[in-house]
Amino acid sequence: MLEQRRDLVDLMRRVAARDRDAFEDLYRVTSAKLYGVVVGILVRRSLADEALQDVYARIWERAGDFDPAKGSPIAWMAAVARNRALDDLRRAKAAPVSTLPEGFDVASEEANALDAMVGNERLRALMACLDRLDAEKREAVLLAYYRGCSREDLSRRYGRPVPTIKTWLHRSLLQLRLCLRQ
Repeated sequence: MLEQRRDLVDLMRRVAARDRDAFEDLYRVTSAKLYGVVVGILVRRSLADEALQDVYARIWERAGDFDPAKGSPIAWMAAVARNRALDDLRRAKAAPVSTLPEGFDVASEEANALDAMVGNERLRALMACLDRLDAEKREAVLLAYYRGCSREDLSRRYGRPVPTIKTWLHRSLLQLRLCLRQ
């Protein structure tokens, strides 16, 4: 373990000096770990793949900022990866619900967009389970988890406190989970 740390410290020093071979070696020995960090936050592999490329570009640019006296190279790189993924997550937040047009009906819009995929058994099961939810709660779930609306946006839209919205979402997801197991 100590030898591995020394090897990574040496690779970081060489990367800071713009050694491309060292950068390739650093990527080879750390990419799986950093990909795990990124995909753990972003979930979608396509987003994680793109973020990981940017993480290594940042490592290349900032390798000189790494200080082995302050921590391990892998911890420093994991922090770069985590911060990049969290930035993406913040940017991915959808427009606030307040910008949606009045009378916006999430359920009918979703049904039209998803009709093309009707052959997908899992999707049909999910849609059937969503139909079992109260209309207001179904819309809240779709706005939160499909559109990316925040709990605060939903609170304003429904005129309910944020804790109530959290409870709605938690209970609705539990209902969906139970329904999908049947």
